[in-house]
Amino acid sequence: MTKLKITIADMVFDARLESEKAPQTSAVFAARLPYESKVVHVRWSGEGVWIPLGDLDFGVGYENHTSHPAPGQILLYPGGISETEILLAYGGVQFASKMGQLAGNHFITLTSNLDLLPEIGRRTLWQGAQDIRFEAA
Repeated sequence: MTKLKITIADMVFDARLESEKAPQTSAVFAARLPYESKVVHVRWSGEGVWIPLGDLDFGVGYENHTSHPAPGQILLYPGGISETEILLAYGGVQFASKMGQLAGNHFITLTSNLDLLPEIGRRTLWQGAQDIRFEAA
């Protein structure tokens, strides 16, 4: 199991790669660490934030995929009917796009400070994009 540190704005979370359940997605993402971007509030999915990735191809298909991630679960949508993206659920989510319901690969789970998740949602909704950094712990 690979442990991660994820920083969103000034909030720090411990996390783990779901290497057994999503081995290809986990390996491809781990090879990109450290990874920095911005999260913005989702448009159709509910209580989540996402990293839009356009037509970036991670070279993976579906594995350990879900449309209903629990708070603290991070999904990679590998592309197809909608753009490639990474989604973090901070509350109730039914993963979707303007094309309809999606399923993404659950490949990271936050393991600490889950009580801070609603603040991520509040900040991205009312203050806009927030910095995010994924790194090995």
